Amino acid sequence: MSQIISEKKYEFVIPDGKHKERLDVFLTNSVENATRSKVQKLIESKYITVNGKYVKASYLVQPKDKIIATQPITPRPEKAEAEDIPLEIIYEDDYLLIINKPAGMVAHPAYSNYTGTLVNALLHHSDKLSKINENFRPGIVHRLDKETSGLLVIAKDNWTHAKLAEQFSKHTIEREYWAVAWGLFKERKGEINSNITRSKKDRKKFTHSNTEGKTATTYYEVINEFEFTTLVKLNLKTGRTHQIRVHMTSINHPVFGDPTYGGRELVYGSSLPKMKNRFNNLMKIMPRQALHAKTLGFIHPKKNKLVRFDSELPDDMKLLISKL
Repeated sequence: MSQIISEKKYEFVIPDGKHKERLDVFLTNSVENATRSKVQKLIESKYITVNGKYVKASYLVQPKDKIIATQPITPRPEKAEAEDIPLEIIYEDDYLLIINKPAGMVAHPAYSNYTGTLVNALLHHSDKLSKINENFRPGIVHRLDKETSGLLVIAKDNWTHAKLAEQFSKHTIEREYWAVAWGLFKERKGEINSNITRSKKDRKKFTHSNTEGKTATTYYEVINEFEFTTLVKLNLKTGRTHQIRVHMTSINHPVFGDPTYGGRELVYGSSLPKMKNRFNNLMKIMPRQALHAKTLGFIHPKKNKLVRFDSELPDDMKLLISKL
C-alpha cells in the first residue's frame, strides 16, 4: 500500500431548496475525479462527517447540512501502470482504436486519481500506444469528461497521433453527441456561439463570455420532445472543455442531471402535479449528466479515407428516455 503523504479537505454546506440525495452520490458529483466506490470507502473509513457525525453512504443530505470530507493523497507514481479493466472496443487496427468509454471512467491518470482510468486499461490491452504525451497519457488524442460516456479514438503510434491531432486542430473531426436537456426548444435547429473561459468564481467550472476565453460553436437539432425535456443531437465545430454543458446552460437548457451546470435543479415543470417526486426518481436514474458522444468520424491517417463510427446510448440514458 502506498504511503499517505498529505490530505486534502473539502467542505460543503447544503443550500436551501436542495433535493434529498444520497451522501455518496452528492460527493461523487461534487468532487472532481471522485468515483462512487472511492467515496464509499472514505465514508466507511470515517474520513467524512455530516454535522460533525459519521454517517452511512446512504444518508440523505438535507438543506443546511455541513459536510467535511478528508481525502488522503498518495505519492504520484513515475508512470501509469497497466490494469485489467474491461474495455468496449468498437474498432481496432494496427494504427488506432475506437473505445466506447463508460460514464464514471477518467481518461487518464491525474492528481489523486492514478488508477482505474482508461489509460490503465489501455496499457493492459496493448503494448502499442503513442508516446507523444508524457507518461500518464499514452495514446490519448482527445478526452471526454469523466461522467460523459461515448466514443474516443486512441492512437497506437506517434505518426497516427499527430495526423489525428491535426484534424482535431482544424476542426474537421465529426463529433455528434446526444443529450437530454431541460425544457422545450423554440427552434428545431440552432447554433450556439460564445467564448468559453474558466470561471473566476470556481476554478473547476467554465462559463460563456462574449469577450474572454476561446471561441466555441455548438450546433443543436431536436430529436424528440417530452413533457418538460428534449432529446437533442449536438455537433461540435470546436472542442473546448465542458463546451456542450456550458453552451446548453447559456441558452437555459442545461443538460439533464448535470451537477455542475444546473442540470440537477428542477428547471422546468415545477407546476406539474407530483413533479417533485417524479424529479427525484429521475435523478436516481441519472446521477450524472445525460450526455453521450454517439458518433465519431475522421480521415483514417493510414487508409486516407473517411471512417465513421456509431454507438448505442448507454443503459442509464435509455432508461431515462423511456421514463420521460
